[in-house]
Amino acid sequence: MLVGTGLLSAGVMIAYWRTDIPENLNSFATQQDNIYYWADGSKMSRTGWVSRQEMPLDKVPDDVRWAVLAAENASFYQDPGIDPAGIMRAITRMVGGGETQGGSTITQQYVKNAYLNQEQTFSRKFTEMMLALKVDSKFNKDEILEGYLNTSWFGRGTYGIQRASQAYYGKEVSELNASEGAFLASLLKGAGLYDPALGGGNRARAVERWKWTLDRMVVIGKLSPAERAKFTTFPEPTRMTGGRTDLSGQQGYLVELAKSYITRNAKVSDAEFDLGGYQIYTTFDKKKTEALDKAVRRAREKLDPKERKADTFVRTGAATVGTDGKILALYGGPGFLKQGFNESNAVTVPAGSAFAPFVYAAALSDGVVRDRDGPRRPVTPSSLYDGRHNASVMTPEGPYWDRNGKIVKGKNDGGKSWGSSISLRKAMANSVNSPFLQLGMDVGLDRVRRHAQNAGLLPSSLGPQVPAFSLGNSTPSAIRMATAYQTFAAEGEHTEPYSVVRVTRNADEIPLPDVRPRRAFTPEVSRQVTDALRGVVEEGTGKKAQVPGLRPAGKTGTTQDNKAAWFIGYTEQEATAVVLYRMDLRKLDLLPLDGVAGSSGEEPGSPLPVDIWRDYMKAAAAGP
Repeated sequence: MLVGTGLLSAGVMIAYWRTDIPENLNSFATQQDNIYYWADGSKMSRTGWVSRQEMPLDKVPDDVRWAVLAAENASFYQDPGIDPAGIMRAITRMVGGGETQGGSTITQQYVKNAYLNQEQTFSRKFTEMMLALKVDSKFNKDEILEGYLNTSWFGRGTYGIQRASQAYYGKEVSELNASEGAFLASLLKGAGLYDPALGGGNRARAVERWKWTLDRMVVIGKLSPAERAKFTTFPEPTRMTGGRTDLSGQQGYLVELAKSYITRNAKVSDAEFDLGGYQIYTTFDKKKTEALDKAVRRAREKLDPKERKADTFVRTGAATVGTDGKILALYGGPGFLKQGFNESNAVTVPAGSAFAPFVYAAALSDGVVRDRDGPRRPVTPSSLYDGRHNASVMTPEGPYWDRNGKIVKGKNDGGKSWGSSISLRKAMANSVNSPFLQLGMDVGLDRVRRHAQNAGLLPSSLGPQVPAFSLGNSTPSAIRMATAYQTFAAEGEHTEPYSVVRVTRNADEIPLPDVRPRRAFTPEVSRQVTDALRGVVEEGTGKKAQVPGLRPAGKTGTTQDNKAAWFIGYTEQEATAVVLYRMDLRKLDLLPLDGVAGSSGEEPGSPLPVDIWRDYMKAAAAGP
């Protein structure tokens, strides 16, 4: 007996000294998910293959910690990391043959979660005990308890007590009380046996275990009898599982946009972000996003690709940006899981005549232009320009010749002439191209470019600096067009668009850059632009955008080759840009819009962007 005991002790000692704590934890012990929230604070989406969020121990209430300890390992702070009785059971099983289980301390359970697998064999159990001794000697008890609470399985697809709290009670773990903690502690014995939502005898078992845990807390002195008496009603968990991954519909586009903003602005690499643990509070308005999606889908019901070839490859992008720079809603395509390409953020579609307000603003800002009669004078909304179709672009030296030896001429939609003298405001309202082609040359295309950038368009999206620059050879995204127009809505103050207001990682704040407006145009210039764009809606090409109760400003946009149609409209609070185009994504070639949705083709562009904007704004104006 003595020799046998000595040999066994020696073997255990040798095994202890030869056992090393693995450098790397199990992947699911470190992997976390990322949670995205709507602007109103409700949960939008979860990404990541495991539902887990690490939570510092000091964020877990004492009553909740002791509920777990009372249920699982009341002697945790005194034991050496193992349970001697558990060792004897393991030895007995080893001698008798078969598997071993039970008797594990919290340290042993943490070791199993973090370093080992879930096999119930003696070799794994023995290794678990040796590692538990090592871990107990290397780490303090609070570190071990924190690791255990963050890696344990609680059912409903969750690892860790933070996600369990959200899945069962819809709240942060810091908001739990002892009663709720006692229920969650019961799940550590097996969520399949204690989650009431799974039916069977689960609720009865859960209630019994809950009572026992609370009574056990009284026995070990961690809950007073008076406090125990307060908990007479079982804390029913919600039947909702929560924390689901949802990238379908528009949410996938929103998630990708928010992630891109964080990795660009919060000094977080893609690799770091993919490790998880981030809580992302976005600017996205759930009701507006749903209303925009509904408006686009309603308009697209007019398309019939099976009957009309012109209706094939029709794509739509849209975005709403507030005057404070917040991206409130977008339509990125038919659904992220169907098409990952985000059409609201695409920089492949020319702005066309929707670019004219920037030419107008540049002229109003820089003050003087060369009038057709020769003298230089301040430009005003009433300044007169040649509105005839095929009007030649003039320079002080004479007509402007292109590289092919041809005189550059302004071409109006439908070939319509508006006379030799038309005011800029009227030309804007009726989307007359010739005056703005000339105006851009008079002001200077370099100035137009600078003012377009000041409004919010990205330099990389601006087109070649040739006369056609004034007629929209640039290719800004719908998000950027909405951003630039909201600068006029904000009386000339531009705020860079952003999609995230706050980011935390396991309760720690991640710094984001300050969002500050800057002056792009004077209030007077912005009011003059807005007055002209209100004319578009009230008397010009955008009449169909009229919405009862609103007095919006906006601009239709077409291109010379009829390969894009825009409508960008705004109120005092926000701007929304809608773009329609045809493109086979396999070839990335723009196709003409002639005949789309059964249109006659007499007028370029398409009425669908205006229809979408109007229906969307009607829904927004109607409120909840």
